[in-house]
Amino acid sequence: MKNNLTTKRLSLNNLTLNDAEFIFELVNTPEWKQFIGDRNIKTLSDANEYINKLIYNPDINYWVVKLKDNQTLIGVITFIKRNYLEHHDIGFAFLARYTKKGYAYEATSAVLNEVRKDEVHDRIHATTIKENINSIQLLKKLGFEFDKEIQVEKEILLLYSDNLKI
Repeated sequence: MKNNLTTKRLSLNNLTLNDAEFIFELVNTPEWKQFIGDRNIKTLSDANEYINKLIYNPDINYWVVKLKDNQTLIGVITFIKRNYLEHHDIGFAFLARYTKKGYAYEATSAVLNEVRKDEVHDRIHATTIKENINSIQLLKKLGFEFDKEIQVEKEILLLYSDNLKI
């Protein structure tokens, strides 16, 4: 899969340690903590450790999303093979001031288009919680359909799926 992707308005680049300040900000937003969970990242050092775990895990692809015109970091797209799912999971998170502008749709679509080129992937999952209405709406707009509820540890997740082969 490509390391860097571009769209009309966005650049998607692999996560690096240079992104620690942004990751620190993103994972400590109220939305991240409510819908994704507290990662217990209290310092930039914690953010660096978190990034190292992500970038050196072969089951994780993690892109930072930037505005193309000024390189402002606005969000992340993830593509992860989770042990509790049969297929890879796509995820997205954006700073609140960049939501409802089509950026998440644009960036996630770019990753999905890249994934479709890889014959290994014929189906992809996405999970969220029922309270995350914005995520559910975006998943539906991207063509994902509700599959079922699953329990992961003590949390009930909604599993959405998309058959990638057109």
